[in-house]
Amino acid sequence: MPENENNMPEEQKAQGAESGSEKPRGGRGDRGERGGRGRGGRGGRKDREEREESPFIETLIDVYRCSATVKGGRRLSFGALFTVGNGKGKVGIGYGKAKEVPAAIQKAMKKGRTEMVSFPIVGDGTIPHRIVGRFGASEVILIPALPGTGVIASASVKAVLEAGGLKNILTKSVGSNNTRNVVKAVINALSQLRSKELVEKLRGISVA
Repeated sequence: MPENENNMPEEQKAQGAESGSEKPRGGRGDRGERGGRGRGGRGGRKDREEREESPFIETLIDVYRCSATVKGGRRLSFGALFTVGNGKGKVGIGYGKAKEVPAAIQKAMKKGRTEMVSFPIVGDGTIPHRIVGRFGASEVILIPALPGTGVIASASVKAVLEAGGLKNILTKSVGSNNTRNVVKAVINALSQLRSKELVEKLRGISVA
């Protein structure tokens, strides 16, 4: 016959009270105490805030896979082509190479920020005059456009122009379509642009 609760020793009553007050272990309730996924764990929120605070417009244009045959087999490495601009008439491109993709991207970003060129923007986000840029066997023609035209260009050229702050422009690529040569031709064209004020200053004249 089971013992009556009133006749149980005081030690057993205390043990029973403590065991009944314990919370069940496991289940979904513990995930909230540990922080769970997507709640700022592993530094995800910190990286997102750093990207939002960056004053530059950064775009990854392309990633290259390179392999070299050595005595022990194949040695793989990766290259990244990146464009960096402030959206106000300043843009640059960078190429980085490393054994891992993130390291290659970091090198490309750092190089792009140190090799930026400035160019004038007139009207509603267009260039002051027609210009031709060349690099290697690639040739890119940049033509001013009216408001509402947009950036008419390939994906790689468009990334560079938008990072620089251009909104209305026509482009035409001639010759080799190698991505690295094409974007370098765009940078060459932008570096040759001259504003009206600069031309007047260089010639020593004033045009009404």
